[in-house]
Amino acid sequence: MIHHRSILEWRKINYGPGEDEIPQWAADRLAAVAKASPLGGDDGARILQHARSFLKAQQVVGIIAAEGCSLEILPKIDGLGDGDSDESKSQIRQNLVHMLATALDLDIASGQMAELGRQKENLLEILIRLFCEKLFGALHRGLPRRYAGFEDDLPKLRGRLDVKRQFTSLAAAPDRLACRFDELSSDIPLNQIMKAAVRRLMTISRSERNQRRLRELGFALADIRDVPIKQLPWDQVILDRTNSRWKDLLALARLLLGDRFQTTTSGQGTGFSLLFEMNKLFEEYVGRLIRRACAGTGLTVHLQGGRLHCLAELDDDLAPTGARRFMTKPDIIVRRGSNPVIIIDTKWKRLAASIDDPKQGVSQGDVYQMMAYGQIYDCRNLMLLYPHHGGLGRRAGAISNHNIVGSDKLLNTATLNLTEISTGRAQISQLLSAVTQFNRNTQIDHAVDVSRLNGLIN
Repeated sequence: MIHHRSILEWRKINYGPGEDEIPQWAADRLAAVAKASPLGGDDGARILQHARSFLKAQQVVGIIAAEGCSLEILPKIDGLGDGDSDESKSQIRQNLVHMLATALDLDIASGQMAELGRQKENLLEILIRLFCEKLFGALHRGLPRRYAGFEDDLPKLRGRLDVKRQFTSLAAAPDRLACRFDELSSDIPLNQIMKAAVRRLMTISRSERNQRRLRELGFALADIRDVPIKQLPWDQVILDRTNSRWKDLLALARLLLGDRFQTTTSGQGTGFSLLFEMNKLFEEYVGRLIRRACAGTGLTVHLQGGRLHCLAELDDDLAPTGARRFMTKPDIIVRRGSNPVIIIDTKWKRLAASIDDPKQGVSQGDVYQMMAYGQIYDCRNLMLLYPHHGGLGRRAGAISNHNIVGSDKLLNTATLNLTEISTGRAQISQLLSAVTQFNRNTQIDHAVDVSRLNGLIN
């Protein structure tokens, strides 16, 4: 019997003999897989808290599977229910897949996204289904091929003669010619990665429909050489106009084989995890939305860029030594030319209503960090961006604006509504338009930016 459960982040699940509990052996196996993940820390506690009578999810979402059991951890998205009903879980999965698709820059049609949302399978099976359908469609148009170099001993000359091998290895076989030639081949790095993904997914999928499709795909890729996952030639893949339709498939393969986020195999193939830190996923999702919103405006978007240092070292005579200390990496910097227009840091945490907390749960450390960014990058507009929730008593967008005392810097707190996931780009455009209007007195002309960004909403 397979024990499968789904819970939201920060929720707990009891283990024991009860009907709503999981067996202790299952809890132990799931905790062991979490511990094996690089995201788990030394004891796996960054993924699952393994207490005396329960497992408690942390701020990492995805799938943890072990022999005879699996646990799906879903993000808590305000407005999509408490995650107890099948409908609520389905909607959360749909929005999570949408965030992943945006973060990975995948092209998924709205109809296809709605179809994924109606499925009752867990997140892993949904992603496998998406990969299978995209690969099946691509293979119907033919496998990509490239010319590759070959060596063979043939009765007739083909290509070029390998003189050295001819007069050494073949010295006693004058009826054979040592040939070097190029041949159009489908056994190329891109196809090897696709086959490795299909083989890997066949070992972890529990869906009959997915297994059937994976077997069909494996048959279509039968002539491609098997390459171990750790030896896959990712850096040798060439995408051009002839095979650009494979870009999304390559990104999905990276995801499912663990090259982009965290995937872990534990023991002798008995454990598997596909996990995402929500802090990181939210940051990449917002960053991609901002890039799309700023396209054509003359603004450039830099993710985890900047890399300026806080301190410059001085010698005993107070002369600069050239050494730098404490590098900064703001989540998102929007620039016009070399001038920062706005610096944004994303936070996957819940803001408090102002009536409950005048600081709204914004931490002192986050404020100090943004003050440092404003000083080091000489940027007037600074923003802390959070997921929206109904308890704030207002619409998503700019929540509060503050002047940093003794400067012209402005710190905004704002929210993004993840319930209305399809409007993310429009929300970002509107938010940037509103915030950049505060900077009219600088030398940067934002009128063009605001008008173009407003045009994206309509």
